[in-house]
Amino acid sequence: MNNNIKVEPNPFDTVEDIYEITVLLDFYGQLLTKRQHEIMDLHFNSDLSLGEIAEEFGISRQGVYDSIRKAKQALSGYEKKLGLAERFKEQEKNIEKALKSLKNMGNKSPELAEDSDYQQAMDLLGKMLDTL
Repeated sequence: MNNNIKVEPNPFDTVEDIYEITVLLDFYGQLLTKRQHEIMDLHFNSDLSLGEIAEEFGISRQGVYDSIRKAKQALSGYEKKLGLAERFKEQEKNIEKALKSLKNMGNKSPELAEDSDYQQAMDLLGKMLDTL
C-alpha cells in the first residue's frame, strides 16, 4: 500500500487514492470514532458529497472536511504502525503467483493436471484467494 495517501479531502482524488482509503477503512475503520467512520463510509463507500454529509449530520461542510482529513490521518497512521493492509496485499499477490505457477505446471504436464493432489492444491489456493 502507498503510505502517502493524500490527507486533504479532494474531489479530484484518483481512483487509486479512493481504493486505498476504502481498503484502509475496511481494516481500521472501527478504530475511528463512530462519527468519523460514518462520515468516511458515506463519502468513500456511498459517494456522498461533503454537502450531502453535512446536511445529514447537521454540521458545516468544513466540519465534514475536517473530519475526513483527521480520519485519513488516523487511517494512514494505523497503517504505518500496523501494516495490515500492506501484508494483506502481499499475501494476495503471493497466492495469485502460486496459483499462476501451479496452473503453468499443469499446462506443461497434462498428467500432473489430472492428479488429485494437484487439483486439491489448485482448489485450496483458489479458495484462499476468494476469502481474502
